[in-house]
Amino acid sequence: MEDMYHADRAMSTQQDIKIKADKVQVYYADNHAIKDVDVEIADKTVTAFIGPSGCGKSTFLRCLNRMNDTIDICRVEGDITIDGEDIYDPKVDPVQLRAKVGMVFQKPNPFPKSIYDNVAYGPKIHGLARNKAELDEIVEKSLRKAALWNEAKDRLTAPGTGLSGGQQQRLCIARAIATAPEVLLMDEPCSALDPIATAQVEELIDELRQSYSVVIVTHSMQQAARVSQKTAFFHLGNLVEYDDTDKIFTNPEDSRTESYISGRIG
Repeated sequence: MEDMYHADRAMSTQQDIKIKADKVQVYYADNHAIKDVDVEIADKTVTAFIGPSGCGKSTFLRCLNRMNDTIDICRVEGDITIDGEDIYDPKVDPVQLRAKVGMVFQKPNPFPKSIYDNVAYGPKIHGLARNKAELDEIVEKSLRKAALWNEAKDRLTAPGTGLSGGQQQRLCIARAIATAPEVLLMDEPCSALDPIATAQVEELIDELRQSYSVVIVTHSMQQAARVSQKTAFFHLGNLVEYDDTDKIFTNPEDSRTESYISGRIG
Protein backbone atom coordinates (compact mmCIF):
# COMPACT_ATOMS: atom_id res chain seq x y z
CA MET A 1 0.00 0.00 0.00
CA GLU A 2 2.85 2.31 1.01
CA ASP A 3 4.50 1.67 -2.38
CA MET A 4 1.30 2.46 -4.23
CA TYR A 5 1.01 5.75 -2.39
CA HIS A 6 4.57 6.65 -3.36
CA ALA A 7 3.92 5.69 -6.99
CA ASP A 8 0.79 7.86 -7.06
CA ARG A 9 2.66 10.71 -5.42
CA ALA A 10 5.45 10.38 -7.98
CA MET A 11 2.91 10.57 -10.79
CA SER A 12 1.16 13.61 -9.39
CA THR A 13 4.43 15.53 -8.84
CA GLN A 14 5.38 14.46 -12.38
CA GLN A 15 2.46 16.53 -13.59
CA ASP A 16 2.86 19.55 -11.30
CA ILE A 17 2.45 22.65 -13.43
CA LYS A 18 5.65 24.69 -13.50
CA ILE A 19 4.89 27.32 -16.14
CA LYS A 20 1.52 28.75 -17.08
CA ALA A 21 0.95 31.08 -20.02
CA ASP A 22 -2.35 32.87 -20.42
CA LYS A 23 -3.41 34.86 -23.51
CA VAL A 24 0.19 35.60 -24.49
CA GLN A 25 0.66 37.93 -27.48
CA VAL A 26 3.99 38.99 -28.92
CA TYR A 27 4.41 41.89 -31.34
CA TYR A 28 7.54 42.88 -33.28
CA ALA A 29 6.55 46.48 -34.06
CA ASP A 30 3.33 45.93 -36.08
CA ASN A 31 3.88 42.25 -36.72
CA HIS A 32 1.68 40.07 -34.47
CA ALA A 33 4.10 37.13 -34.04
CA ILE A 34 2.37 35.17 -31.24
CA LYS A 35 -1.41 35.12 -30.95
CA ASP A 36 -3.34 34.26 -27.84
CA VAL A 37 -1.20 31.39 -26.55
CA ASP A 38 -2.48 29.48 -23.50
CA VAL A 39 -0.35 26.62 -22.24
CA GLU A 40 0.56 24.81 -19.01
CA ILE A 41 4.01 23.25 -18.89
CA ALA A 42 4.62 20.47 -16.38
CA ASP A 43 7.59 20.11 -14.06
CA LYS A 44 10.07 17.22 -14.47
CA THR A 45 8.92 16.78 -18.06
CA VAL A 46 10.38 17.46 -21.50
CA THR A 47 8.01 19.61 -23.55
CA ALA A 48 8.80 20.00 -27.26
CA PHE A 49 7.72 22.97 -29.38
CA ILE A 50 7.44 21.97 -33.04
CA GLY A 51 6.24 23.73 -36.20
CA PRO A 52 7.45 25.23 -39.48
CA SER A 53 10.21 27.85 -39.52
CA GLY A 54 8.97 31.28 -38.50
CA CYS A 55 5.88 29.90 -36.75
CA GLY A 56 6.70 31.53 -33.40
CA LYS A 57 8.07 28.61 -31.38
CA SER A 58 11.45 30.25 -30.58
CA THR A 59 9.77 33.62 -29.98
CA PHE A 60 7.44 32.02 -27.46
CA LEU A 61 10.32 30.11 -25.82
CA ARG A 62 12.12 33.45 -25.31
CA CYS A 63 9.09 34.85 -23.50
CA LEU A 64 9.71 32.30 -20.73
CA ASN A 65 12.94 33.95 -19.58
CA ARG A 66 12.25 37.45 -20.91
CA MET A 67 14.91 37.24 -23.61
CA ASN A 68 12.56 39.24 -25.83
CA ASP A 69 13.12 42.18 -23.44
CA THR A 70 16.45 42.66 -25.19
CA ILE A 71 14.72 43.44 -28.52
CA ASP A 72 13.58 47.09 -28.65
CA ILE A 73 10.65 46.61 -31.03
CA CYS A 74 9.31 43.56 -29.21
CA ARG A 75 6.24 43.78 -26.96
CA VAL A 76 4.84 40.91 -24.87
CA GLU A 77 1.28 40.93 -23.51
CA GLY A 78 -0.65 38.44 -21.40
CA ASP A 79 0.42 36.53 -18.29
CA ILE A 80 3.26 34.07 -17.75
CA THR A 81 3.78 32.59 -14.31
CA ILE A 82 6.41 30.21 -12.96
CA ASP A 83 5.31 28.50 -9.75
CA GLY A 84 2.41 30.97 -9.67
CA GLU A 85 4.66 34.07 -9.79
CA ASP A 86 4.24 36.59 -12.59
CA ILE A 87 7.63 36.73 -14.33
CA TYR A 88 6.74 40.06 -16.02
CA ASP A 89 6.01 41.77 -12.70
CA PRO A 90 8.10 44.98 -12.58
CA LYS A 91 9.61 43.74 -9.29
CA VAL A 92 11.14 40.72 -11.05
CA ASP A 93 14.82 41.14 -11.96
CA PRO A 94 15.34 39.54 -15.41
CA VAL A 95 18.92 38.62 -14.46
CA GLN A 96 17.69 36.63 -11.44
CA LEU A 97 14.92 35.14 -13.58
CA ARG A 98 17.48 33.88 -16.09
CA ALA A 99 19.41 32.16 -13.30
CA LYS A 100 16.20 30.27 -12.49
CA VAL A 101 15.31 29.69 -16.15
CA GLY A 102 18.50 28.54 -17.88
CA MET A 103 18.87 28.65 -21.64
CA VAL A 104 20.89 26.73 -24.22
CA PHE A 105 21.08 28.17 -27.73
CA GLN A 106 21.17 26.75 -31.21
CA LYS A 107 24.88 27.26 -31.74
CA PRO A 108 27.20 26.27 -28.90
CA ASN A 109 28.44 29.59 -27.48
CA PRO A 110 31.00 29.00 -24.74
CA PHE A 111 32.62 32.12 -23.29
CA PRO A 112 36.24 32.68 -24.42
CA LYS A 113 37.39 31.45 -21.01
CA SER A 114 38.56 28.17 -19.51
CA ILE A 115 36.17 25.23 -19.17
CA TYR A 116 36.20 25.83 -15.40
CA ASP A 117 35.43 29.56 -15.73
CA ASN A 118 32.60 28.91 -18.19
CA VAL A 119 30.76 26.87 -15.56
CA ALA A 120 31.85 28.98 -12.56
CA TYR A 121 30.76 32.28 -14.12
CA GLY A 122 27.04 32.12 -13.17
CA PRO A 123 27.51 30.85 -9.61
CA LYS A 124 30.13 33.59 -9.05
CA ILE A 125 27.95 36.49 -10.20
CA HIS A 126 24.93 35.16 -8.31
CA GLY A 127 26.96 34.55 -5.14
CA LEU A 128 26.10 30.84 -4.98
CA ALA A 129 29.49 29.78 -3.60
CA ARG A 130 31.14 31.11 -0.45
CA ASN A 131 34.62 29.89 -1.28
CA LYS A 132 36.77 28.11 -3.86
CA ALA A 133 35.93 24.65 -2.51
CA GLU A 134 32.19 25.27 -2.94
CA LEU A 135 32.78 26.65 -6.43
CA ASP A 136 34.88 23.60 -7.33
CA GLU A 137 32.02 21.39 -6.16
CA ILE A 138 29.41 23.27 -8.24
CA VAL A 139 31.66 23.07 -11.33
CA GLU A 140 32.24 19.33 -10.90
CA LYS A 141 28.55 18.62 -10.20
CA SER A 142 27.42 20.64 -13.23
CA LEU A 143 29.93 19.00 -15.56
CA ARG A 144 28.89 15.57 -14.25
CA LYS A 145 25.21 16.39 -14.81
CA ALA A 146 26.08 17.50 -18.35
CA ALA A 147 27.97 14.22 -18.93
CA LEU A 148 31.20 16.12 -19.58
CA TRP A 149 33.22 15.59 -16.40
CA ASN A 150 35.25 12.58 -17.59
CA GLU A 151 36.28 14.35 -20.79
CA ALA A 152 36.99 17.70 -19.11
CA LYS A 153 38.36 16.94 -15.64
CA ASP A 154 42.02 16.90 -16.72
CA ARG A 155 41.75 20.05 -18.84
CA LEU A 156 39.64 22.42 -16.75
CA THR A 157 42.05 25.30 -17.41
CA ALA A 158 41.94 24.77 -21.20
CA PRO A 159 39.68 27.10 -23.22
CA GLY A 160 36.07 25.97 -23.64
CA THR A 161 36.28 26.96 -27.30
CA GLY A 162 38.85 24.18 -27.84
CA LEU A 163 36.25 21.45 -27.26
CA SER A 164 34.40 19.69 -30.10
CA GLY A 165 30.98 21.03 -31.09
CA GLY A 166 29.08 18.41 -29.11
CA GLN A 167 31.29 18.93 -26.06
CA GLN A 168 30.85 22.71 -26.35
CA GLN A 169 27.07 22.27 -26.32
CA ARG A 170 27.33 20.04 -23.22
CA LEU A 171 29.55 22.73 -21.66
CA CYS A 172 26.80 25.29 -22.36
CA ILE A 173 24.32 22.93 -20.68
CA ALA A 174 26.68 22.64 -17.67
CA ARG A 175 26.93 26.45 -17.60
CA ALA A 176 23.13 26.76 -17.69
CA ILE A 177 22.57 24.29 -14.84
CA ALA A 178 25.38 25.68 -12.64
CA THR A 179 23.08 28.42 -11.28
CA ALA A 180 20.68 25.69 -10.00
CA PRO A 181 17.80 26.62 -12.33
CA GLU A 182 14.35 25.04 -12.17
CA VAL A 183 13.59 25.34 -15.87
CA LEU A 184 15.89 24.65 -18.80
CA LEU A 185 15.03 26.15 -22.19
CA MET A 186 16.72 24.74 -25.27
CA ASP A 187 16.43 26.44 -28.64
CA GLU A 188 17.24 23.80 -31.28
CA PRO A 189 20.23 22.62 -29.21
CA CYS A 190 21.32 19.95 -31.70
CA SER A 191 20.90 21.70 -35.03
CA ALA A 192 24.63 22.46 -35.30
CA LEU A 193 25.72 18.98 -34.11
CA ASP A 194 26.52 15.74 -35.90
CA PRO A 195 24.35 12.62 -35.29
CA ILE A 196 26.60 11.17 -32.57
CA ALA A 197 26.78 14.43 -30.59
CA THR A 198 23.01 14.82 -31.11
CA ALA A 199 22.39 11.37 -29.62
CA GLN A 200 24.56 12.27 -26.60
CA VAL A 201 22.66 15.52 -26.00
CA GLU A 202 19.30 13.75 -26.42
CA GLU A 203 20.33 11.15 -23.84
CA LEU A 204 21.35 13.99 -21.55
CA ILE A 205 17.98 15.76 -22.00
CA ASP A 206 16.25 12.60 -20.87
CA GLU A 207 18.35 12.54 -17.68
CA LEU A 208 17.89 16.27 -17.02
CA ARG A 209 14.11 16.00 -16.83
CA GLN A 210 14.49 14.22 -13.49
CA SER A 211 15.64 17.56 -12.05
CA TYR A 212 14.15 20.24 -14.31
CA SER A 213 11.23 21.25 -16.43
CA VAL A 214 12.84 21.11 -19.89
CA VAL A 215 11.36 22.97 -22.87
CA ILE A 216 12.95 22.27 -26.24
CA VAL A 217 12.33 23.93 -29.59
CA THR A 218 13.20 21.53 -32.37
CA HIS A 219 12.76 21.45 -36.13
CA SER A 220 13.20 17.68 -36.02
CA MET A 221 9.96 15.82 -35.45
CA GLN A 222 11.94 12.63 -34.84
CA GLN A 223 13.80 14.40 -32.04
CA ALA A 224 10.55 15.67 -30.49
CA ALA A 225 9.16 12.12 -30.63
CA ARG A 226 12.31 10.68 -29.02
CA VAL A 227 12.89 13.12 -26.17
CA SER A 228 9.59 14.70 -25.13
CA GLN A 229 6.55 13.63 -23.15
CA LYS A 230 4.47 16.64 -24.23
CA THR A 231 4.43 18.38 -27.61
CA ALA A 232 3.06 21.76 -28.66
CA PHE A 233 2.51 22.42 -32.37
CA PHE A 234 2.81 26.06 -33.46
CA HIS A 235 1.63 27.38 -36.84
CA LEU A 236 1.59 31.02 -37.99
CA GLY A 237 1.92 32.31 -34.41
CA ASN A 238 -0.88 30.14 -33.04
CA LEU A 239 -0.54 27.24 -30.64
CA VAL A 240 -2.63 24.81 -32.70
CA GLU A 241 -2.44 21.76 -30.49
CA TYR A 242 -0.80 20.66 -27.25
CA ASP A 243 -0.97 17.12 -25.89
CA ASP A 244 0.97 14.01 -24.96
CA THR A 245 3.70 13.49 -27.56
CA ASP A 246 2.41 10.03 -28.52
CA LYS A 247 -1.03 11.43 -29.22
CA ILE A 248 0.25 14.39 -31.27
CA PHE A 249 2.28 12.03 -33.47
CA THR A 250 -0.23 9.21 -33.85
CA ASN A 251 -3.67 10.75 -33.45
CA PRO A 252 -3.67 14.56 -33.65
CA GLU A 253 -6.99 16.39 -33.27
CA ASP A 254 -6.30 19.25 -35.68
CA SER A 255 -5.94 18.76 -39.44
CA ARG A 256 -3.09 21.32 -39.51
CA THR A 257 -1.09 19.19 -37.04
CA GLU A 258 -1.83 16.12 -39.13
CA SER A 259 -0.64 17.89 -42.31
CA TYR A 260 2.59 19.03 -40.63
CA ILE A 261 3.38 15.63 -39.09
CA SER A 262 2.77 13.90 -42.42
CA GLY A 263 4.96 16.44 -44.24
CA ARG A 264 2.28 18.26 -46.21
CA ILE A 265 2.93 21.69 -44.68
CA GLY A 266 6.08 23.31 -43.34
